[in-house]
Amino acid sequence: MNKIKFFLFATLFSANSYAINADYSQPIAITSDNNETSIKENVSVYTENVEIRQGSLNIKADRLEINATAGKGNEIFIATGTPVKYSQLLDGDVPVNASAAEIRYDLASRTLTLSGNAELSQSGSQVQAAVIRYNIETQQISAESGEQKKRVTTIFTPENKENP
Repeated sequence: MNKIKFFLFATLFSANSYAINADYSQPIAITSDNNETSIKENVSVYTENVEIRQGSLNIKADRLEINATAGKGNEIFIATGTPVKYSQLLDGDVPVNASAAEIRYDLASRTLTLSGNAELSQSGSQVQAAVIRYNIETQQISAESGEQKKRVTTIFTPENKENP
């Protein structure tokens, strides 16, 4: 089997954690050292020290391409870097962190696709795979081993409970 798929649900990491709802209503701010935009083709390219912020959501990359051909609210952000880093606070100030060679952020579906040495961690637990799809809103994760048959690795950190 070329691809091993492993599905995890919100309960894997934290039963009641959701991205801070205010994040999605916030404007998206992008900073970088350089920008080129083709208004005619609805494509923008940002390079060097790129940072994307939307509320507590933060992505840092070397390069960002935004494809807006599908219209407002349906933009696709493709960030590349060595690596690209993502972080966000969930309700209850629970941090989620991720990194990969490429992170694709689909605004309409609120989905991140991490590829190339992808890693996602939350509440001390971690998933590593060639490709990780992460729905920010529902906290659903899908991980694949990819073509090089690097296995999906999940590390669960048990909750520390003191013995009576």
